[in-house]
Amino acid sequence: MAKIKVGIAGATGMVGQRFVQLLESHPWFELSELAASENSAGKTYQEAVKGRWKLTADIPEYARKMKVKECLPNLDCQIVFSALDANVAGEIEQAFAKKGYIVSSNSRNHRMEPDVPLLVPEVNADHLRLVEKQKKNRNWKGFIITNPNCSTIHMVLALKPIQDAFGIEKVMVTTMQALSGAGYPGVASLDILDNVVPYIGGEEEKIEAETLKLLGKMKNGKADNALMNVSASCNRVNVSDGHLESVSVKLERTATEKDIVKAFESFNPLKELNLPSSPSRPIIYREEPDRPQPKLDRNNEKGMASTVGRVRKCRVLDYKFSVLGHNTIRGAAGAAILNAELMKAKGYI
Repeated sequence: MAKIKVGIAGATGMVGQRFVQLLESHPWFELSELAASENSAGKTYQEAVKGRWKLTADIPEYARKMKVKECLPNLDCQIVFSALDANVAGEIEQAFAKKGYIVSSNSRNHRMEPDVPLLVPEVNADHLRLVEKQKKNRNWKGFIITNPNCSTIHMVLALKPIQDAFGIEKVMVTTMQALSGAGYPGVASLDILDNVVPYIGGEEEKIEAETLKLLGKMKNGKADNALMNVSASCNRVNVSDGHLESVSVKLERTATEKDIVKAFESFNPLKELNLPSSPSRPIIYREEPDRPQPKLDRNNEKGMASTVGRVRKCRVLDYKFSVLGHNTIRGAAGAAILNAELMKAKGYI
């Protein structure tokens, strides 16, 4: 099978670097283009990220000598993975889609538009049908799909099997989010050392809105929001990678703790598709009373799984639990790549 050519817009930032890392030797996709700001254009990728490469592994050899181009819709590829900052992503992504590119975006700009799929493949693969409406509405040759906020992805992966089995009326979540979620240079050291910052701009609103769209049902060609209430409180903590979330839920139907754990452990709707980036277990349940932990569990299933633990009764709602996930792999670049794999498997590419 000939590989599909893909490019990265915003290739020099932290999420862009993760795209470069995850696309190395991908069985379906070939990275053919790297694009970034005017300051990086014309340089080799190695030169463009000099002093700015922040992943623990070295720059992949295959990408070092690739020339970085500007983020213009003249790239030699079919799919563009967008790791662009939200300040510039909106217009650039639209320009690519108008020219016939498939844009798989990690940016927030188009997530809540009614004709743009906001996808977590295990949760709402059927929302891909919005693509045809988007192309017709906008008279585009290409289209845009998006993945959610990094905290939303892992929480919704845990909520989906509960919703399917028992229904959900209310959700309360408190997040403890890693520093890498703020990009580079991120949070000033004097603000985060010996500290927790109880505010991340726009984060609570994104979690609350995106969860409803993701868990909503397709009806008459549109995605109706789920009928539940979601309340989020977000904190930045001194951890490098891995968002930990404390979640409480009120159910529509009665369940036991064992019922909920069984729903987590049996959840694997993508099993038959054999997508290259799909985790063999999208939800890993840990029975230990002190798990999950970022240091121990963020890299489960190569960073593509959500790890859940501490299912127990809640005295305010019905049940509460902890969920952890890698925020720059499954929470960002890995999510956009998995979305593109789903599109290929479903015939959209």
